[in-house]
Amino acid sequence: MLLASITSSVTSFIGDHGVYAVFGLMLIDAVLPAASELVMLYAGALAAGAFAGQGVVLFGDRIEPGAGAFVVMALAGTIGYQVGSIGGWALGVYGGRPLVERHGRWLHLPPERLERAERWFERFGGRAVLIGRVTPVARSFVSIPAGVLRAHFASYNVLTLIGSAAWCFAIAGAGYALGESYERFDHAFRYVEIAILALAVIGGGTLVLRRRSSRLRQRAEDSAS
Repeated sequence: MLLASITSSVTSFIGDHGVYAVFGLMLIDAVLPAASELVMLYAGALAAGAFAGQGVVLFGDRIEPGAGAFVVMALAGTIGYQVGSIGGWALGVYGGRPLVERHGRWLHLPPERLERAERWFERFGGRAVLIGRVTPVARSFVSIPAGVLRAHFASYNVLTLIGSAAWCFAIAGAGYALGESYERFDHAFRYVEIAILALAVIGGGTLVLRRRSSRLRQRAEDSAS
C-alpha cells in the first residue's frame, strides 16, 4: 500500500537519523506537507525508548530515553519548522504572486488556495499565522502566502514559534505517552490508512466523472447554440 510505504519510509528515516531527520522533515513541512503528525509522534515514541536499537543521538552523544530525549526531539521539530517557515516567508516576499502563478502546482499552492489564504488573513489578521500553525494540513500552506501578503516578519516569527512549539511538543508528547505501545498503535493505524486511500480513490473517481460530465454538458450546449 502506498500510504503504508510512505509511513515506513518516514519512520525508517527518523529511526536511522533521529534528531537530524526530525529537524529536516519539519523544515520541509513548513512549506510542503511532510507528515508532521507522524514525524513528531514517532519522535516522541523514540524519545521514550520504544524501539530496540534506536535512540536519540545529538552531536555524537547518545541521550538516554526520558524527559531529556523528549525535549531534544520536540525542540528539533520546533526549530526545524521555524527555519523552514522563514524560508517559506522569504520565498513569498521575493517571489510574490508571479512565483505562485508560475510554480504554484509544484508548491501545492494553486491560485484558489492562495485566495483562501488571503480570505483567512483578512478574517483573522495576524492571528491567522497562529491559527494556521496548529491546524492540520493547513499549517503547511501558511508560510508562502504570509510572505506574498507581506505579513510583518517579527510578529510572523513569534506567532509561528508559539504555534509550532505547541504542535511539536503536543504531538511528540502523545508519542512519548504511547511509548512501547506505539507498535500496536501503528499496526492498528494501517486500517485507517487503507480507509483513507479508499476514500481518496472514490473521491478522485467522483471528481473525474463530474468533470467529464460537465465537459460533455458544455459541448452539448455549445453545439445547440
